[in-house]
Amino acid sequence: MVVPSVFAAFDKDGDRKVSVSELRCCMAASLGEDISEEEVAVVLAAADADGDGLLNQEEFSRLAAGAHEEDDVRRRCLREAFGMYASSSTEDTTTTMITPASLRRTLSRLGSHELGVEECRAMICRFDLDGDGKLSFDEFRVMMMA
Repeated sequence: MVVPSVFAAFDKDGDRKVSVSELRCCMAASLGEDISEEEVAVVLAAADADGDGLLNQEEFSRLAAGAHEEDDVRRRCLREAFGMYASSSTEDTTTTMITPASLRRTLSRLGSHELGVEECRAMICRFDLDGDGKLSFDEFRVMMMA
């Protein structure tokens, strides 16, 4: 269930319902981009169980829960993709990272033209936030969302 204060933040006029314009305003603020009224109306209609064109707190909670589940699915898919490119190294612990060699190996298996290790190193370098020459899952996630 969504915390009542979150619902209240969306319910700008305090009528205990969230309209298309209220949802659009808050979605734009939280996503950092303008969303068309038509797109928001589609989102609202999908969650509007009673068909009144507004979201009550229960409907809003279901909508928010669905967005959270979608994030979980997206994260699992990214984990699977990361696993395709990553290699494991064992020291004291097993750390899975994308290395230039593992990137080259995977791209080759996927039928990509032959890239050298240096070219793969350059590709990794763009998103290697900690400068270790490898991509962690979090760095890979940033790269995929760019």
